[in-house]
Amino acid sequence: MSEKAYVLEVNNLKKYFPIKAGLLKKTVGHVKAVDDISFKVRETETLSLVGESGCGKSTTGRTILRLYESTSGEVFFKGKNILEIPKSQFRKMRRDIQMIFQDPFSSLNPRMTVKELLMEPLLTHGIASKKEAFTLAEEMIEKVGLSKEQLSRYPHEFSGGQRQRISIARALIVKPKVVILDEAVSALDVSIQSQILNLLIKLQEEFELTYIFISHDLNVVKHLSNRVGVMFLGQMMELAETDVLYDNPLHPYTKALLSAIPSLDPTEKKERIILEGDVPDPSNPPTGCPFRLRCPHAFERCASEKPAFVEREDNHWVACHLYDEEN
Repeated sequence: MSEKAYVLEVNNLKKYFPIKAGLLKKTVGHVKAVDDISFKVRETETLSLVGESGCGKSTTGRTILRLYESTSGEVFFKGKNILEIPKSQFRKMRRDIQMIFQDPFSSLNPRMTVKELLMEPLLTHGIASKKEAFTLAEEMIEKVGLSKEQLSRYPHEFSGGQRQRISIARALIVKPKVVILDEAVSALDVSIQSQILNLLIKLQEEFELTYIFISHDLNVVKHLSNRVGVMFLGQMMELAETDVLYDNPLHPYTKALLSAIPSLDPTEKKERIILEGDVPDPSNPPTGCPFRLRCPHAFERCASEKPAFVEREDNHWVACHLYDEEN
């Protein structure tokens, strides 16, 4: 993994949503959904972003794809900061970075057949003629485990798992380099989840894809990921290779999340770490460390100084004063 080049580089990314109030709808504050995060993604790896609901992981994916315009920061792809490229030019690059959403039904036009859904991106980007697009649609629908005969059907005629296969086919038919999967299996039954995950792994190998996998399910993440980034209140708390993070978590928040994973061994005695208090308001985050109000190890410095996101061990990054030389 370490020998492969980085295909995507995110530097100090921020996405603040304005809070409007009054008759004139003046901006009176901001919801800091993504607050100064940085990470890199290697070619053909799967980097997962995890955390509680509202931690900013989905907003991160949508901001990278410019479904939300960033407040500040940089996202480098193919040597270019895609956040600064004019929208007209970025549309041409969008075929290289695709997104698969949680709810396949809402992301598929109900008035279009599967054939039309798969051919549309090829025709829009000028990748193929109508005849070529139809042939590619036939090939792709079979790669995701459906049949050519189903191309004439509409999305409502399929199950949830089948619709997600169609969404995957639609995203991959333009041969992207990076695919952002936003809770792509969380709405599916457990048995269907495993089928879709195995399909994603198979397609990643076949098409040499890079995945950013956004999820709250730590069991699924462990199965799919090469590295995992843990987010809290719009900030990155920890980032490491999957086995390292699960076997030796450093941040108190990561330890609490992992302690909540149910064990398959009924004889295993596992200590559950219960976090006190509620998740802080992202429009009024605490000073210093964003996690300090829920952290069982917080001390005075945590309130006054935000911990730097530092590589504490080889390829293991963490933002926590517990690992500073000067406490």
